[in-house]
Amino acid sequence: MTSTAVPADTLSAIAARRSMMIGYLYAIIGALLFASKGILIKLVYQHGLDAETILTLRMLFSLPFYLVIGIVTVAEYRRIGRALPGIGLVVKSILVGLLGYWLSAYLDFIGLETISAQFERLILYTYPFWVVLFGVAFFGQRAKPTALLGFVVSYAGLALIFTQMTAAPGQDVVFGVLVILGAAIAFALYQLFAKNLIATVGPQLFTCIAMIGAAAIIIGQFALTHPISALAVNHTVLIYSIILAVGTAVLPAFFMNAALQRISAQANATIGMLSPVCTIFLAMGILGEMLTPTDWVGTVLVIAGIAWFTVFDRRKAETTAEAAVN
Repeated sequence: MTSTAVPADTLSAIAARRSMMIGYLYAIIGALLFASKGILIKLVYQHGLDAETILTLRMLFSLPFYLVIGIVTVAEYRRIGRALPGIGLVVKSILVGLLGYWLSAYLDFIGLETISAQFERLILYTYPFWVVLFGVAFFGQRAKPTALLGFVVSYAGLALIFTQMTAAPGQDVVFGVLVILGAAIAFALYQLFAKNLIATVGPQLFTCIAMIGAAAIIIGQFALTHPISALAVNHTVLIYSIILAVGTAVLPAFFMNAALQRISAQANATIGMLSPVCTIFLAMGILGEMLTPTDWVGTVLVIAGIAWFTVFDRRKAETTAEAAVN
């Protein structure tokens, strides 16, 4: 009896598909974890804290994780003989990290002071549009009409979900909308700039470098604008801050960057639109808010748009991989 060896190109294609599916899974987990952020921040705001204090507490509790994981990762690189990133890559990683983990987060927190968490999710998750726009304009990427159809369907669903939740326009609302839009643009730029750095530095080490750099700026900003005594919070806020640190900063960052290593920034961004839908379900369980028939229709449209884009992106990547091996 003779055994037939599997061709190397077939094994390569199978490995590429498996890596892509893992990337989709990581992106979904990251989106689910991010979904709770707005609700938790709104709960903390009820205790009279401001954006700078909440952001600093979040970073103080998450920073030890990044320091430990960073040290372990550096030790592993040395053990296997992998070169550590040079000073240039470290500086680039810090600067890109400031886009996603300081500027975007800070603008997001400020915006949540004036608009609802549901409205914040709608505006923030326009960032896939900016990923595509900037990708086409500055990064040599192409946007296919069939992929854009997924955006149209998802945004139609999001519009349905949030239309009845918007308040009458006012000075504070306009400011909040503009600030959250700035957060979305900053996060889109982060995704585009981070992808190549993640591939070079590695997702874990890049995340640690980026987060430690962002933490230094956030803590420094707080020290310049607040007394240290402002960090003396009650037990409830302390618990919320720990959950914000681990559940909406540490874990999502690693899952998102691991996803970016395996799938395109556009696919990662589009799958991330699950987050607003998850926010609604969390609001039902935590805040007692119920879904209307319009909300259900919108939810179906969002999921349908994400599914369409994901299938299209997967087929496009598989076609590219097959063309490369052939």
